[in-house]
Amino acid sequence: MNDTLDKLVVFLAKRDGIDKLVKTFQYVSKLVHWHVESTHPDFADRAKKWEVASGLSRKAFRSGRFLTGFNALRRNPGSSPTFQLLAVLANAGEMVYFFFDHFLWLSRIGVIDARLAKRMSYTSAFGEAFGYVFFIITDFILINEGLKMQKKLILQSEVSKDSKSTVEVETKEKSLKKIKEDRVMRLMGMSANFADLIIALAEIEPNPFCNHAVTLGISGLVSAWAGWYRNWPS
Repeated sequence: MNDTLDKLVVFLAKRDGIDKLVKTFQYVSKLVHWHVESTHPDFADRAKKWEVASGLSRKAFRSGRFLTGFNALRRNPGSSPTFQLLAVLANAGEMVYFFFDHFLWLSRIGVIDARLAKRMSYTSAFGEAFGYVFFIITDFILINEGLKMQKKLILQSEVSKDSKSTVEVETKEKSLKKIKEDRVMRLMGMSANFADLIIALAEIEPNPFCNHAVTLGISGLVSAWAGWYRNWPS
């Protein structure tokens, strides 16, 4: 699939694809609101409405998303006890995040008591932050293992440079390419998770840095664009 438009259509057909697009709208509008709030209040109000509408839309798109983590544990719990534990902790946090996000959405649109919104928001953000910490740890370990394997393959290539067959050379080149591609994807994942962790911390423990509109805006865009990269069709 080499056509960019074809790739865009496939990407936007995925739930993650449309979520990343609307997330871009949400955090661009947040930055616009911050930038023009004092100079163009009418335009700032429109940007704020766009931000709120985008945020609520994303919550609707994520209906049932908490089942993804459960299914991930059921289908691929991990290759070792360490990764199994990390997978349970990471996916448990993410399941809490998406599950309570349903109630946050319902409270904000007025279906259930609006007074529950603050509590649901805190619980959802806590689960999100908890899960992302372990997703980041998992990716860090796997990147480190990939670097060790890459070093090993390069060393083997140098030692047996003259005695290798064409097939062996091609196999090792493919392995090295796969390791590098996996590392890039995991770095994108770590970037997205770290950015979302900052957004979650703004809800859990409000502070001037995490809660600043620029910090939240940039974090949201980093997360969205890293997600675009990871989910873009090959």
